[in-house]
Amino acid sequence: MSKVIEPAEPAERAGRRTRRVGHKGADLLARGNTPAAFDAAVAVGVDMIEFDILSERTDGTGELLLAHDYDHVDGAPTLEEGLAHLASTPFAGLELDVDLKLPGYELRVLDALRRHGLVERTLVSTMETSSLAVLRAAEPDLRLGWSVPKLRKDPMARRLTRPPAMVFALAYRTALPRYAAAAIRAGKADALMAHWRLVTPSLVQHVQAAGGELYVWTVDDRATIERLRALGVDGVITNDPRLFLD
Repeated sequence: MSKVIEPAEPAERAGRRTRRVGHKGADLLARGNTPAAFDAAVAVGVDMIEFDILSERTDGTGELLLAHDYDHVDGAPTLEEGLAHLASTPFAGLELDVDLKLPGYELRVLDALRRHGLVERTLVSTMETSSLAVLRAAEPDLRLGWSVPKLRKDPMARRLTRPPAMVFALAYRTALPRYAAAAIRAGKADALMAHWRLVTPSLVQHVQAAGGELYVWTVDDRATIERLRALGVDGVITNDPRLFLD
């Protein structure tokens, strides 16, 4: 007989307020993945700043840059510049979600976090399960987040790909709660970073019952943020942190 999982209490009532996470800092307030976006996020009052890291070359070599994809690497700040800014006094105590876009440079990022004294307040997230394994072996105390689904583009954005994508999403959403819980219990990740379309009460319950956290990306409307808060998710990631203001 499968284990009965009790319904999760909303995060507010359980004594753990849903974290307000700024996507790329605050991508709708300033150019994302830049010190200006990080400053804008802090000014609004986020609890965590998410930002992306790419290597200069796809094989993981070259400079490490704060960038979401290779269309946005021109003029991107370096990882060293970004971490130096985030290690400064205005960001003291603020949590970080460092999102690795590709495998191959995990240990270089870890070394940089260590140099800047940021390991304890950082969660490293990625869609690449191989990267999670590398980081877990190198730094067992580093919090890790498994980002799902593994997609580079949104199939819902195109009319031709939308119907099969909806079928896939339904099947994936049904299976995800038990897979996510198993990964957390096995120590492969400490948190699940899920697209908002995949979030169900079952997912919240399974992840939290396994001892993990659930962060939801990327939500840019207030009604959905409030619905997710009511479900009890641990964090909501948005391009516009002003939406968290009452």
